[in-house]
Amino acid sequence: MAAQIPSSRGTAEDTPPAKRDRTHFLYLAVIGAVLLGIVVGLAAPGVAVQLKPLGTGFVNLIKMMISPVIFCTIVLGIGSVRKAAKVGAVGGLALGYFMLMSTVALAIGLLVGNLLDPGSGLHLTEALRHAGQAQTAGGHESTTDFLLGIIPTTLVSAFTQGEVLQTLLVALLLGFGLQALGPAGEPVLRGIGHVQKLVFRVLSMIMWAAPVGAFGAMAAVVGATGVAALKSLAVIMVGFYLTCLLFVVVVLGTLLRLVAGVNVFALLKYLGREFLLILSTSSSESALPRLIAKMEHLGVSRPVVGITVPTGYSFNLDGTAIYLTMGALFVAEAMDKPLSLGQQVSLLAFMIIASKGAAGVTGAGLATLAGGLQSHRPELVDGVGLIVGIDRFMSEARAMTNFAGNAVATILIGTWTKEIDRNRVTEVLAGRLPFDERTLSADGHGTPSPAEAAPPADGGKTSVGV
Repeated sequence: MAAQIPSSRGTAEDTPPAKRDRTHFLYLAVIGAVLLGIVVGLAAPGVAVQLKPLGTGFVNLIKMMISPVIFCTIVLGIGSVRKAAKVGAVGGLALGYFMLMSTVALAIGLLVGNLLDPGSGLHLTEALRHAGQAQTAGGHESTTDFLLGIIPTTLVSAFTQGEVLQTLLVALLLGFGLQALGPAGEPVLRGIGHVQKLVFRVLSMIMWAAPVGAFGAMAAVVGATGVAALKSLAVIMVGFYLTCLLFVVVVLGTLLRLVAGVNVFALLKYLGREFLLILSTSSSESALPRLIAKMEHLGVSRPVVGITVPTGYSFNLDGTAIYLTMGALFVAEAMDKPLSLGQQVSLLAFMIIASKGAAGVTGAGLATLAGGLQSHRPELVDGVGLIVGIDRFMSEARAMTNFAGNAVATILIGTWTKEIDRNRVTEVLAGRLPFDERTLSADGHGTPSPAEAAPPADGGKTSVGV
C-alpha cells in the first residue's frame, strides 16, 4: 500500500492540470452568508429571529450523517486489524490523554478567570434569575445515567437517536466481531466500504446547503441578542476567545511540535474550511464527518481516527473545560459570592467529571455549567442567566477549540502508536496532496483488508494501511 503514495504525488510534468475546485466558491458563499446574516440581524431583528429554522435544519442534516460515518469508519478500521490489543491500546491512550488535557484546560480557565475578574459590576435581574434556573434541567445528569446512556436500547437505536457514544459502542462490537471472523468477514468489510463511499458522497451534497444554514443561524442569533448585551459582557467574551486561542497555539501547538514535529498553524490552515463551518453553525458536530475524512487523508491510520475522533467528541472538550471554570468564576463574581481558593480547586475537580458528559452541540456547555453549579454551589445557579445572552457567541469559541483539540489529539495518538505516515503528513500540509472536496474521500488511504495487511515490501516505517 505504501507504494501507492509516491505515484499519487506526481510532478508538474506528468500530472494533468486539475479541474477548478468549485467548493472554493461554496465557502466564499458561506463567508458572505455569515456577513449578510449579521447585517439582517442588526437591521431587522424581528425578521432575523424567524430565520433560525434555516440554521437548525442544516445542522440537523449534518448530524443525520454522523452516525453512519462513525459506524463505517470504526467497523472498517477495527475489522481490518489483526490484533484486538492494538485497538485497546489506542483507546486507553486516548482516554488518558483526554483526561490530562481536560484538567489542564480547566486549570487555565481558573487562572485567566482570576486574572480578569470579569463579573464585577453586573447585577442579576428577576428575568435572568429564571433564565439561569431553566438551564439546570438540561445539565443535571448523574455519572450512572451517563454510563448507562452509552448502551443503546437496541442494535439500531444508536443510529435513530443520533447518540455518538452509542454508535461508537455498536461499531466497536461489530468491528471486533468481524475481526474474529477473519477471512470470512471480508465480504462484509467490502460492503461497508462501499456504504462509506456513498455516505461521504451524500455528505458532500449536503454541504452545498451550508450558505443557507450559515445565514439563518447568524441572523437569528444577532437578531435575538443585539449589540447592547454584547457590550456589557464584552470582557468575558474577549477574555474567553483569547484564552482559547492561546490554549490552541501555545499548549496544543507546543505538544504537536514536540511529539509529532507538526506546525500547528499548518494544521489549522488545512482544517480552515471546517473552522468556517463551525463558526457559522456554532456546532463542532457539523464538522465531525469531515474531520474523520481529513485525518485519514492526512496520514493517520483508520483505527486511530475511528476511535480517537468520536471518543474525543464526548471526552476531549478543551474549549468547554475552559468555559466551565471561567463561567463559574464569572457568575460567582457577578453575584458577589466569590469562590475561595479551596472552593475553586474543589470545583475544578468536580468539573473534570461534569465536563465529560457535555456533547459538542450548541448550548451543551451552558447546561453543563448550570448542572455543575446546581450540584456544587446551588446558590450560584441563578447567576447563569447572566451569561445566557452571550452563550451563543462563546459557543463558537468552545466548538472551535474542541475541534482543534480533537484534531491535535488524533495526530498525537497516531504518533505515539506509530500509526501515522509522517511523509504523507508533510505532503498533505504542504498542499501537494489536496483533499478531494467533491467526494470527501481519503483517497484510499486508511487500513487495508486483513488479506492485504502485510508489511510494506520496501521495509519502510509506514503504519498499517499506509
